[in-house]
Amino acid sequence: MEPLHEIRLDRAAIHRGHLILVNHEHSVRQTEKSANIIPLHNILTFDKEQQDISLEKTCLQQLSALLIACHAMDDIIIVSGYRSREEQQELYENSLQENGAAFTASYVACPNESEHQTGLAVDVGENAENVDFICPSFPTHGVCQNFKQLAAEYGFIQRYKEGKEHITKIACEPWHFRYVGFPHSVILEQHGFCLEEYTQFLKQYGFHHEHLYIEHKSSVIEIYYMAAEEDITTVPITNEEQYHLSGNNIDGFVITVFHEKGSEHNGF
Repeated sequence: MEPLHEIRLDRAAIHRGHLILVNHEHSVRQTEKSANIIPLHNILTFDKEQQDISLEKTCLQQLSALLIACHAMDDIIIVSGYRSREEQQELYENSLQENGAAFTASYVACPNESEHQTGLAVDVGENAENVDFICPSFPTHGVCQNFKQLAAEYGFIQRYKEGKEHITKIACEPWHFRYVGFPHSVILEQHGFCLEEYTQFLKQYGFHHEHLYIEHKSSVIEIYYMAAEEDITTVPITNEEQYHLSGNNIDGFVITVFHEKGSEHNGF
């Protein structure tokens, strides 16, 4: 396949995008708050007086749409969103003192190992009294269950699921959702992957090999991986009019390209 367009990216670009993997092995590299981190408006929060909960712009837009689709604007609250390194450090140290090392290791990431520092992670909870900030209640019924069922359509995954603890090193957290974007969220759910597994899965779809194709309504979505060079990487784009590009925070880039069905640039 011949690319229609090429872009050049420096090595640091692997640490940016909706698909970056952040965990105990792959830390957050952005040290300052991005201009794309914006405050919540017209969404209920953990502290009614708190005005400083923020999320990455696209994540926030899709979260709002998801809450509206679930008819949950009055029933689900945002407990936590973006955190600075300093805020994560404080949360970690407080949890050590109040809850002990074992609990903290299971539920609170070390500074620079938390997805909350990206603005792409959100903790949600039932709108109820006595909400637990670290482990908010988010049951499998009512609007909370509706949220879980619709989340992937809006680009979200439950990041830490039961049975994946040996990979994520984090206990099951039904309240912690991560924005990765559509259709990646749907593929993750269909395969039962955690983000660590999905990141590895995508590497088989290199640009010069078979690509992954997903049909959705009138579109065909093409996904492929490009390993990063040491300095500048030339990334081929098969449709420059509509595509998303993300680093994986490890060693390369994931390109998601949207084609109309019947286009000469896809296999459908």
